[in-house]
Amino acid sequence: MPHYDLVIIGTGSGNSILGPEFADLRTAIVEKGVFGGTCLNVGCIPTKMFVYAADVAATPAGSSRLGVDEELTAVRWPDIRDRIFGRIDPIAVGGAEYRENHEDNRNVDVYRGEGRFTGMKELRVSFPDGRPDEVVTADRFVLAAGARPVIPDVPGLAETGYYTSDTIMRLDALPERIVILGGGYIAAEFAHVFASFGVAVTVVNRSGALLRQEDADVSARFTELASQRFDVRLDRKTVRTRRTDNGVALDLEGPQGAETVEADLILVATGRKPNSDLLDVGATGVATTESGHVVVDDYQQTSVEGIYALGDISSPLELKHVANHEARVVQHNLAHPDDRIKADHRFVPHAVFTSPQVASVGLTEAEATERGLSFVVSKQDYAGIAYGWAMEDTTGFAKLLADPATGQLLGAHIIGPQASTVIQPLIQAMSFGLDARTMARGQYWIHPAMPELVENALLNLPLD
Repeated sequence: MPHYDLVIIGTGSGNSILGPEFADLRTAIVEKGVFGGTCLNVGCIPTKMFVYAADVAATPAGSSRLGVDEELTAVRWPDIRDRIFGRIDPIAVGGAEYRENHEDNRNVDVYRGEGRFTGMKELRVSFPDGRPDEVVTADRFVLAAGARPVIPDVPGLAETGYYTSDTIMRLDALPERIVILGGGYIAAEFAHVFASFGVAVTVVNRSGALLRQEDADVSARFTELASQRFDVRLDRKTVRTRRTDNGVALDLEGPQGAETVEADLILVATGRKPNSDLLDVGATGVATTESGHVVVDDYQQTSVEGIYALGDISSPLELKHVANHEARVVQHNLAHPDDRIKADHRFVPHAVFTSPQVASVGLTEAEATERGLSFVVSKQDYAGIAYGWAMEDTTGFAKLLADPATGQLLGAHIIGPQASTVIQPLIQAMSFGLDARTMARGQYWIHPAMPELVENALLNLPLD
């Protein structure tokens, strides 16, 4: 039974922890799948590469309003797919080879198998090639094993067959019709991708709005725009799924009663769940929440001393930039146990790379109201700035919430072109305590660039 100073489970952000400061320790990495984690292989990076191609494919549909008549002549799905994974797959392979063979990692053992705790700081690793299981122990563990798609309990779904975000991007060919179960960011992004490539998209959602975790105004606007582009079925319960002669069918119950949707395939995009149950973290004394997320303190340490956790297994935010931040915190705290630092989750932004883009940081209006905070609101339409005129954008806007007494921003929400980029100065202002008036008047804003959306939104705040 080999014993280690440190064992890391998962090779997403967890793989970045082993720097030179750990070179003299006996360490191990356990990975049951492909090196690089969700972001590299099935998450942020490939999806956004698909989204960029989709943005290009969607351009001709809106060009005529600018006086430019364009036509989309073809979408070569195999070329799009292979360009993306032809770049990503070698990175994953190279990451594994580096950990397994490079001299820098002479004190690192790599276990290419699935780990499961069987006792206090005791991990059994099962291997896919049938080798006997191995049990390892360690003084310290890092749980960075990520999350996996949630599969809803729908009668017939397993027999009908389905795809998830983990598998849909490797399709051999584009379908003619796709039905997407879910109304969150994964559903929104893939609906945009497939519709841009000429696929007839139906979105089936249990609730009455898409992206309902966003600010209500943003969610309402996106739902409106998506409904103009896709067949959006809201307030629907999926009663069953079944195969047909031409593909698949979903029998639904909705406001108007029973209905059926047919398609070539189903994409399940109903959320993700942490992999804490697969690790059986309770066997080593680690506590989890009702949702299965590993409980951590401000230092990213679990309820067991010497066991840390980071990323999707412990964070409901499920964001790569959060996992990277937490990995840096864990790395420091492992290397400097007497001078630990805290993770900073005060102003965590996120973006949805659909069309139009959505980006947010801080509180929504509903959250601020629920907390009983005093706040003022401003909105600025893209249509009200010169670059918005250039783009002929009539639907996008920025919405800000601020403390009326101090001018400190409480939340920022943008829906529109390049929202994920335009929001960055607002994230910076919140992170460093810059008030709205100082931010608006204390610097130059390039005219007529898109950040004038932010400038005007700041100036529109009715502050004291």
